Amino acid sequence: MRLGGSAPLVREPLDAERADAYAPMFKALGDPVRLRLLSMIASARGGEVCVCDLTGSFHLTGPTISHHLKVLREAGLVDSDRRGTWVYYRMVPAALAVLGGLLGAGALAA
Repeated sequence: MRLGGSAPLVREPLDAERADAYAPMFKALGDPVRLRLLSMIASARGGEVCVCDLTGSFHLTGPTISHHLKVLREAGLVDSDRRGTWVYYRMVPAALAVLGGLLGAGALAA
């Protein structure tokens, strides 16, 4: 499913196919832990962060953090690489650009 090139919600309604494609991204962002994780990954120096640097910021177990990161990855918001024992996460900028374009906040001001 191609996500790019969509008109903002304020210009035209979503069809069922596009709604089905976007919903997992918004659902992933609907959890406060995942929203914080995404923010931490997006703001990481060097554009990526080790999972070992994320877990200490939460009162959750490692497997729970891993689950949340998996949801973000499956939604297409982050990508990861395993390096030895650790996994490093980085944003998928295109995914956020698509969501931002869909919300079309700038179109409301026009």
